[in-house]
Amino acid sequence: MTDEPTEGMRLAKFLARAGLGSRRASEKQIKAGKIQVNGQVCTNPATKVDPKKDKVFAGRRRMVIPKKVSDGGELFLAYKPEKMVTTMSDPQGRPTVKDLLPDRTARLFPVGRLDYDAEGALLFTSDGDLAHRLLHPSFHVPKIYLVKVKGEPSEASLEKLRKGVRLDDGRTKPCRVQRVRKAKTNTWVEIELNEGRYRQIKRMFWKIKHPVQRLIRVSFGGISVEEMEPGHIRLCTPAERHTLMSWGQEADLSLSFED
Repeated sequence: MTDEPTEGMRLAKFLARAGLGSRRASEKQIKAGKIQVNGQVCTNPATKVDPKKDKVFAGRRRMVIPKKVSDGGELFLAYKPEKMVTTMSDPQGRPTVKDLLPDRTARLFPVGRLDYDAEGALLFTSDGDLAHRLLHPSFHVPKIYLVKVKGEPSEASLEKLRKGVRLDDGRTKPCRVQRVRKAKTNTWVEIELNEGRYRQIKRMFWKIKHPVQRLIRVSFGGISVEEMEPGHIRLCTPAERHTLMSWGQEADLSLSFED
């Protein structure tokens, strides 16, 4: 292990592939002094490690890279229920998505997040590179949501969402928006996004003055939770695995995964 640029893998990338979390989350753990390499605390995310030789620990947990999905690694689809946080632990003692996982030793982690009060499709994998491709905005992976909003948005308001609205973190990309049905005091709308900002859908509908009252992600990358019940989890089928692994294959694979 060395802090100089040599052959090997960046520590942050290694930890992400080993299932500690995203690259950015792994970098935070490293900078906080919570990672040891060969018995020494390492605080530089750019440190190079040899996955086959170096011993990397996060706390008492030995970090190893599991099989990639393309090599037989596991890939699950869950229907996350409401009132559950998308983390593997919670200091407040709330239910976490870890509760959905079967009792097994494979290091699985959720691909992205769903808000505490949102529900629907949530993928779990042990393949950090696949998770990166599914979440990176350059690969345009579609996510479809059913949204119940207060009141009845006008067609002009929905058209604003289709074209993109300006939020605090910039203008949203054009997206597909379709009115599904009208209830007595609410409206159901289907929206398809290929970006994933923090609480984006809630902020978009707040912008047009129709607050979100219920949010369901019905599909992720073409994989649907149709016929699944909240709290249910299952292995992805071979066809679903192929669909998910195909995202980003035709894109510029020279894109740096170090960012």
